[in-house]
Amino acid sequence: MVQEAGGVATGRGGGGGGKPHAVVVAYPLQGHIIPVVHLALRLAARGFAVTFVSTEDVHDQTARALGVDPDGYDVFASARAASAAGELDDVAYELVSDGLPVGFDRSLRHDEFMGALLHEMSAHVEQLLRRVVVDPDTTLLVADTFFVWAATLARKLGIACVSFWTEPALIFNLYYHVDLLAQNGHFRCNEPRKDTITYIPGVPAIEPCELMSYLQETDTTSVVHRIIFKSFEEARGADYILCNTVEELEPSTIAALRAEKPFYAVGPIFPAGFARSAVATSMWAESDCSRWLDAQPAGSVLYISFGSYAHVTKQELHEIAGGVLASGARFLWVLRPDIVSSDDPDPLPEGFLAAAAGRGIVVQWCCQVEVLTHAAVGGFLTHCGWNSILESVWAGVPMLCFPLLTDQLTNRRLVAREWGAGVSVGDRGAVRADEVRARIEGVMGGEEGVKLREQVRKLRGTLEAAVAPGGSSRRNFDEFVDELKRRCGGH
Repeated sequence: MVQEAGGVATGRGGGGGGKPHAVVVAYPLQGHIIPVVHLALRLAARGFAVTFVSTEDVHDQTARALGVDPDGYDVFASARAASAAGELDDVAYELVSDGLPVGFDRSLRHDEFMGALLHEMSAHVEQLLRRVVVDPDTTLLVADTFFVWAATLARKLGIACVSFWTEPALIFNLYYHVDLLAQNGHFRCNEPRKDTITYIPGVPAIEPCELMSYLQETDTTSVVHRIIFKSFEEARGADYILCNTVEELEPSTIAALRAEKPFYAVGPIFPAGFARSAVATSMWAESDCSRWLDAQPAGSVLYISFGSYAHVTKQELHEIAGGVLASGARFLWVLRPDIVSSDDPDPLPEGFLAAAAGRGIVVQWCCQVEVLTHAAVGGFLTHCGWNSILESVWAGVPMLCFPLLTDQLTNRRLVAREWGAGVSVGDRGAVRADEVRARIEGVMGGEEGVKLREQVRKLRGTLEAAVAPGGSSRRNFDEFVDELKRRCGGH
């Protein structure tokens, strides 16, 4: 073990012992960190030396969530110690600045945070790469697709570039063909067309209201739009695309993308055994809900979580809370402190907790896979983040969909319209307590819930088959690894 800048102990990394060397850079948002950590572990298990790169702020939040001193803390230490036959000895852990000070309120000052990722972070990553890339011929960069510098930096250093996409292939495909949307008047115009979109390769038909939120906006000058446009320019220059999806869930879309780029569907990427991760990935302290869940009847609890990133308005929150109360369902609600705003840490309606006493609890954060797999949980009211969808399907839990932002609107189309694994409970600014109540009652206790559970069980079978020996995701990952090892001269 060696001490590196920032006081973090690392493994050897660097491609020692003739191994190919993967430098894996995590996008500094919770939903992106979880799959990329477990991708890094998969690569290490397949004989890669791995340098895992996180940001100083994510590191600080992760350490503080665990109650440990960030100085010298290595998130991979416990997993490395427990790994069989030194499998993770060649996993190094490095930190870079995202361009802002640790402790800057990235939730409250979102655009400044995004601006730093757009303009500032690449210089810090390049400095680190110049230190850790010892042999360009045996090194590859694995970077989240939303980084705006990946292919350019890889070319500058003479290393291979893998663009890692943490969302469905459908979302990647729509962003990849944003020029077609603009040419046809469905995007980047003052009054976008409202008719069905039928010209995207691999997508037979999609409604404009099912596009990602950023593709429904008429102002396309925001910092997030600039990130999207630039990152997909970079994706076109990547050598490989790795996607956390399953081929059988999106066959036509994936086939169309394969005609453009080497595209590997390798999902779902979960912690080993679909259990609590051996590597700390949570940026909030997790409550242990198991004792409360143990006391509830099987299938009786509605789990509610709107994820780690997007916000709701107080009005939306109050409508949902009213529907939850009126439904009479037991519930476990994850409500992170900044769900409305960092300036409003107690946004629930007055008297809600007292009225729900005895049948519901509210926590700031939890280990989601442990909650979803508990026998007491019978439904999931979700923002439709992709990690949450995959986890809910794997756990056999039907979804009530309330998308908030970005890919979540399009993800709902997959869940509710294409797969029949969930129902919609409203839209931004148009969610009503009576609809929420009715949907909860239908999913938790009605015939609708029975049908949804059966469909979710079928989807789970699809996921299980994909990751089993001979399954599509296992096979695709094997092909991806073999290709990289050939390229990097590994064995």
